[in-house]
Amino acid sequence: MAFNPPLADWHGKTVWLMGASSGIGQATAHALHAQGARVFVSARNAQTLAEFVQSHPGAVALALDATDRAAVHAAAHTVLASGPLALAMYCAGYYKAQRATGFALDEMLRHNQVNYCGALYLLDAVLPALLAQQSGHLSFISSVAGYTGLPQSLAYGPTKAALINLAETLYLDLKDSGIGVSLVCPGFVETPLTAQNDFAMPALITPAQAADEILQGWRQGAFEIHFPKRFTRWMKILRLLPYGARFAAVRKITSL
Repeated sequence: MAFNPPLADWHGKTVWLMGASSGIGQATAHALHAQGARVFVSARNAQTLAEFVQSHPGAVALALDATDRAAVHAAAHTVLASGPLALAMYCAGYYKAQRATGFALDEMLRHNQVNYCGALYLLDAVLPALLAQQSGHLSFISSVAGYTGLPQSLAYGPTKAALINLAETLYLDLKDSGIGVSLVCPGFVETPLTAQNDFAMPALITPAQAADEILQGWRQGAFEIHFPKRFTRWMKILRLLPYGARFAAVRKITSL
């Protein structure tokens, strides 16, 4: 079932990815550029963005901090001035392992600012233009960590759950407005964030593989794009279990 208009032809289309200096965001920007899109990339690391632009002719770098509302609006003004926006994708992410026994409010708030509030700033900056043009697509990178509570994910998991709910509600609200909405829920991908993990990560894939999955999902008009399915399907089953069984399974699987 197609939830969105399929996105297959990117030639000449304007796309903006926030959080594109590494990992899934950078790989997706690379894949879109290879298919002819006019790519705008944003992140805090200006040097990495400059290197991306140098190796991707026609791409435009707009360095910013996703938690800076004014900076996001200024960048959006530049992007929107180039013509109709086909895709705005929020890829920015922050992760530090945290458990309740080591509760740190500043870290909790930092996760919320980067992982969730930044997505709201993006929406605030581009949604009026998308509504006016009655087209375009909004995509958010969440995580299977947003499916259910997990050990060491006290700060990270709730922000990803918030993105899931946000995308679902946006889809319902914008369905008749000509604007597509998609939710990306990866399992473990080789990124600077997952490099912090001190445990074996099952079904680990590369950012390039993740980007391929995302573009395939867009081509199919998917709402939720989750991968690798040999892992994410088990996570989906887990979240359907009654709490007693789910909590017991999580403790057994994680040994935490």
